[in-house]
Amino acid sequence: MIPRIPLAAAAALLLVVSLAACAQTPAPMETQASTPPPAAETSAPVVIEPTGEPEPAADPTCETLVTPGTVSTLTDLGWSAKQTEFRIGEIVIEKGIHCSWANWEEASDHGQFFAWGELTPDQTAAAQSELLAQGWERENEDGALYFTEPAESAFQVDEDGYGMTYQFGDGWVRFADTKQSLILISWP
Repeated sequence: MIPRIPLAAAAALLLVVSLAACAQTPAPMETQASTPPPAAETSAPVVIEPTGEPEPAADPTCETLVTPGTVSTLTDLGWSAKQTEFRIGEIVIEKGIHCSWANWEEASDHGQFFAWGELTPDQTAAAQSELLAQGWERENEDGALYFTEPAESAFQVDEDGYGMTYQFGDGWVRFADTKQSLILISWP
């Protein structure tokens, strides 16, 4: 006669093995959730925003020196840009660009100026000394160094009374016809 306890244990073991063999392992939740449903044909395209700043072109142009909105506004006015060498007094900024925007078809005193250039530490010191010798006012603001033309000789001023202004950074200088216009320069 076969004892009943071992037979009961064998039956229980057989039941566990059978159930384990029949059971299906469910797919992980992230696999199911990571597969997006097919897009409907009428849905709008997905715009992927860049995670970092785009690399600038090798050299600035008058159209890339300022923001695209500025270029659009100026061209909508019928203005175009003329590029000339960038100078600070007698100092020529070899790795720089100066852009004059205006309607060149009409005689007018309306226009805007934007410039940017790379400077060595020696060039920076010489340019700043030249501006101070010409009576430009030096101002430190929010970690930036500005040189603004004297208010009494300014042809055009912004709402804060600043005319032509240079902004010096680490290895570069920006220039605009008013201090507020410096924000329109998008070059590093």
